[in-house]
Amino acid sequence: MKNGKILVLLAVALLIVALPSVAVGPDKATAQEVVAKVREATITLSKTGDVAPFNQKQGPWVWKDSYIFVDDCDKMVVVANPMKPEQVGQDLRSLKDTRGKNLFPDPQSFCDAAKKPSGVWIEYWWPKPGEKEGSRKISYYLGAKGTPYVVGAGIYDDKAAIAELSKLSSKK
Repeated sequence: MKNGKILVLLAVALLIVALPSVAVGPDKATAQEVVAKVREATITLSKTGDVAPFNQKQGPWVWKDSYIFVDDCDKMVVVANPMKPEQVGQDLRSLKDTRGKNLFPDPQSFCDAAKKPSGVWIEYWWPKPGEKEGSRKISYYLGAKGTPYVVGAGIYDDKAAIAELSKLSSKK
């Protein structure tokens, strides 16, 4: 009888510990992770100038349901995207989301905003890795100092507000 009560208590304790991580979704990137990864990637890119590591599906730049991608603001083209390698070399003006909307209707304004110290957040519809249908994605972009590159990564979130995310990315 005592052993049965102990097992029930252990099961309840395990559920209490496990449920919060299931509810949040351990495979879902957070805005904080995106900001940290993008900042880390800009530092790496500023030091090396090498975009090749950002085109690899396996590596530190792909995690959970997010990944780093890189645009060249001098040439106005995509230079790295590990999940959509067919985009590399594509003109930024030609990129459209799954609803047919231009991602960067004015690429120069986008690049100027991304190169500010706090970077910029942009909302669009994009398929999650492994999916075909678009979901609301909000990506954070930041310029890599001393390079023509802007680095980005995003979260899939139906509720996140760009104003709130901008407060997060303006913190040092």
